[in-house]
Amino acid sequence: MDIVYLSLDHRPGATPDFLTEAAEALDVLWVHTTPEDGLEHASARTETGRLDLLLFLLPPDGPGVEDTTGRAAALVARSYRNSPVLKLRYLPPASAPSVSGR
Repeated sequence: MDIVYLSLDHRPGATPDFLTEAAEALDVLWVHTTPEDGLEHASARTETGRLDLLLFLLPPDGPGVEDTTGRAAALVARSYRNSPVLKLRYLPPASAPSVSGR
């Protein structure tokens, strides 16, 4: 299993709700997850100025399958693109997450 760290920066002036923000963001991710993403587990934590995400994904399972960081970035971008909640709270996601090995 690969672990990918990503963060979403809060929009200027956005006031995070430290009690519910992480859970709401995770709900949005799970709604937009497809089997091809290989997402097994996700966690989130609200920090000052950002939301940190750890995504636990299955490693690529064959030729032609996008690498883990690409799948994680695509999932977060898809979730952001389709969620008014994420768009209101966060700036668009960066495209280069970091990954830790199996």
